[in-house]
Amino acid sequence: MRHFGHIPATARSGLFHREPCEFTADSPARVLGAALGATLYSPATRPRLADDVMKQVGRGVVSMVLCLEDSIDDGEVAEAEENLVRHFADLHERDGEPPLLFIRVRRAEQMADLVRRLGPSARLLSGFVLPKFTEERGGPFMEALTVAENICGRRLFAMPVLESPELLHLETRYETLAGIGRIVDKYRDRVLALRLGVTDFCSAYGLRRSPEMTAYDVHIVAGVIADVVNVLGRSDGTGFTITGPVWEYFRLQERIFKPQLRRSPFMEQRADELRTALIEHDLDGLLREIELDRANGLLGKTCIHPSHVLPVHALSVVSHEEFIDAEDILRPERDGGGVLRSAYTNKMNEVKPHRAWAERTLRRAEVFGVAKEDVGFVELLAAGLVK
Repeated sequence: MRHFGHIPATARSGLFHREPCEFTADSPARVLGAALGATLYSPATRPRLADDVMKQVGRGVVSMVLCLEDSIDDGEVAEAEENLVRHFADLHERDGEPPLLFIRVRRAEQMADLVRRLGPSARLLSGFVLPKFTEERGGPFMEALTVAENICGRRLFAMPVLESPELLHLETRYETLAGIGRIVDKYRDRVLALRLGVTDFCSAYGLRRSPEMTAYDVHIVAGVIADVVNVLGRSDGTGFTITGPVWEYFRLQERIFKPQLRRSPFMEQRADELRTALIEHDLDGLLREIELDRANGLLGKTCIHPSHVLPVHALSVVSHEEFIDAEDILRPERDGGGVLRSAYTNKMNEVKPHRAWAERTLRRAEVFGVAKEDVGFVELLAAGLVK
């Protein structure tokens, strides 16, 4: 699989200076952690779950979470587990590669039980999403992951969700963060990414942001995000990939934007018309939040609607200008440091302070690609929409 792999190769060659790399569920963790992109959540109760999963491949989805936790009623868990096992078996018999699949569990003991019940279809499972993760809860979860790995005989990853009240409340935040840091460091080779549960953070104070506001406009939430990145997202080799929070709003129908967009070559669609369509469909706030996610050290995003996937991926592509700057900063002859004018002659590149940014940018370029010099977000988004 690869990002933008759902569009024709000829279209990709017209968009990318350097195309996104191919990867599989067996690729190195550093690649998969960066490549998660827009991770689409789906309740495990969906009656056509296998069809839904394969449908999303055609929309550019590369990672999905099948949820047994907050997205379903407490009384539906047993039925959802049975549905999950049945549809994994269905996917196992199909041609075509599904996205990276993760199961969001409620309890640690579910993990080994599910892997046993999945049987041969467990080869499609990339790991588990672990809710309300703290040091106290995290230990049993990670031990259970090891047991599940031994049962199925393949590597499984954990994606802890940081959403507990202890993390939000100021008097317990730093102790909680330190504890989470200890447990994820102990199991570093199995932690693919840390996910932020901003909806739970808001719930603790009876808050809900409007479509016009990003998570960063809710100061109590923005403070938690900053502290999580401060402690767990450092660029000195101790940090982890931290993904952006969910965007709750959507109004788009199956046929995204205007029908004529699908009938016209994407380069003919005027940029201002597409931007207007985005704003009209409540995605202006999403776009701003994606940009702020990256500015604050986050990569990828939790998504609950397919219409959010392409904007996340289009805004994750590295621009030609970013790529040239990053490559210039990391040239071997720059190892001694110094300051240089950018190739675009519009900024200063200071080699030592900007090195970590450049390294992170090239990791993103590997999995999301580098746009051609004259290609921007609108062209990337429109290309993904046109069939």
